Amino acid sequence: MKTYYGDREKCYKCYRPKSSCMCGHFEHINTQTKFVILMHPKEFKKVKNNTGHFTYQSLTNSELFIGIDFTCNARINEIIATHESYILFPSEDAVNLTSTNPKKSEKPLAVFLIDSTWSCTKKMFTQSKNLQKLKHMSFTTAKTSQYEIKVQPEENYLSTIESTLVVLELLDRWKIEQIKQEQLAGFLKPFHAMIAYQKELIQNPRSHAVRFKRRVNQA
Repeated sequence: MKTYYGDREKCYKCYRPKSSCMCGHFEHINTQTKFVILMHPKEFKKVKNNTGHFTYQSLTNSELFIGIDFTCNARINEIIATHESYILFPSEDAVNLTSTNPKKSEKPLAVFLIDSTWSCTKKMFTQSKNLQKLKHMSFTTAKTSQYEIKVQPEENYLSTIESTLVVLELLDRWKIEQIKQEQLAGFLKPFHAMIAYQKELIQNPRSHAVRFKRRVNQA
């Protein structure tokens, strides 16, 4: 589905301009695990390089919520009540998915992912009383971020979609999921395509401006 914002036609699914739509790169992986993406409003506005949208579109059993205080969100509370719920957060008490099977009950698993800056994440935790009750999940990996157009706070920080891939790989290792290896290998395709597109704009900004002007004049 396409929608218009000002003079630019945008894709309603990936929230990017039609000229840089990444929907053709999504794997659409179906999982037993429910993935819940909690996106800060400031992150929602970062259309050009937000990987939370990519994560949501790539996982069929996922839900996306935008906000800061989710305490009274009925749907989120329903998921917490009906699932064995974790939030991906590297605290001292976190269950390390690399070395520990997180499945402790018959309830389906739910993994909450916060898509936000570190400072905004702390605010979301502080205000969302229901999130404070969730068990924490972490992982150990030698992977470093491939986010070439964005400087991460620390060398071992990963973007939302990169972190989700690690979680998927580990859930698959624990036999909680059964995901085809080619799907895992292609999970970051929209991420890589977005980086390549942004790098091309940085290297050839004038060429892009001319192409956009022609599209507007032809409309």
